[in-house]
Amino acid sequence: LKGIQKSGNFYINDAYQKGIRQFILTEKPTNLPDDANYILVDDALQAIQNLAQFHREKFDYPIIGITGSNGKTVIKEWLYQLLWEDFKIVRSPKSYNSQLGVPISVLLMDENKDLGIFEAGISAVGEMEKLANIIQPTLAILSNVGSAHLENFENENSLAKEKLVLLEKADKIIFDADDDRILKLINENSVLDQKQKFSFGRSEN
Repeated sequence: LKGIQKSGNFYINDAYQKGIRQFILTEKPTNLPDDANYILVDDALQAIQNLAQFHREKFDYPIIGITGSNGKTVIKEWLYQLLWEDFKIVRSPKSYNSQLGVPISVLLMDENKDLGIFEAGISAVGEMEKLANIIQPTLAILSNVGSAHLENFENENSLAKEKLVLLEKADKIIFDADDDRILKLINENSVLDQKQKFSFGRSEN
């Protein structure tokens, strides 16, 4: 991965010394030892996202996807505390919900688990489609939509529509019915209108 100041290639030797033998790289290494393997790609982030999506498709146990402007990690950990005695759960470490954090989280899935709980955070239009394809939730939760991470969106309505992309991938959706904007967008969305819906809030909605 290429950062602002350094490329991940700078750390290849350190990773090798720690036992890593498989590398995804955008540049051919000059001094990688013979017992290491590397896959040369045009875009390392896209490659790990593709790998995570392929990995996700090998499992068919329920997956909960969580998005929203606030509260994603709290909801994830709350659900874990409620469910860990009944399920073998794989979940996002810490707040791993970015374009890199989600694939890293999903790659933790294995045959010894029977429930996944993953967060999805976005900062630009088009990002949720990638995360939704990786997570492929069976149930999706939208906590709320506020002004957080609004800088790359036209307005809160644009941000809300982007977050709803995760819900479109799920069979069942959970959302805040006290938010009239969200309720309106869901009712106007032909895909979401067909989902099994569960709402929370204090209003009659």
